[in-house]
Amino acid sequence: MKLDNSNGQTPLTADVSMLQEADADAEEIFVPPLNFAMVDNGIFRSGFPDSANFGFLKSLRLRSVMCLCPEPYPETTLEFLKDNGIRLYQFGIDGCKEPFVNIPNDTIREALKVALDVRNHPLLIHCKRGKHRTGCLVGCIRRLQRWCLSSVFDEYQRFAGAKARVSDQRFIELFDISCLKHYPLPFSCSRK
Repeated sequence: MKLDNSNGQTPLTADVSMLQEADADAEEIFVPPLNFAMVDNGIFRSGFPDSANFGFLKSLRLRSVMCLCPEPYPETTLEFLKDNGIRLYQFGIDGCKEPFVNIPNDTIREALKVALDVRNHPLLIHCKRGKHRTGCLVGCIRRLQRWCLSSVFDEYQRFAGAKARVSDQRFIELFDISCLKHYPLPFSCSRK
């Protein structure tokens, strides 16, 4: 701001560029991605983020993003991740609607290892809509947190809605979490 003393009074004349900057900051709208939610301290879930979500994602101060889709990551989103020092982990799981096509256990196991590693937190886990693939991975996290299956399925169904799949719920129930029990569990419910 500048002081104008030309007529003996001291009116304030604001620098226009400074006001425009302040307006831009004040008007920034934070739009979360579809199906966004907090899973636990440092772990979030959502559908595929796009440029409308960048301001919101920046406010999370993410260290990592985990994509469960096999398609190439969009260039604008890759650029956003790079500009903000966010590491991308991509685990290509087909979004299959067929009832007897299996979700790959090994891929979910590797994704869980990334999710359990606090060096990757804050972490956003996403697939296309944040329903099925993300729901399966989060369901396995809930099992590691020792949630009862009915609560795990309630959460899965809340995000999947009318498109909930029995095959996904069966996968969550039957997934062998014993191979991950030796990993340190960074969850808020596991702290003493």
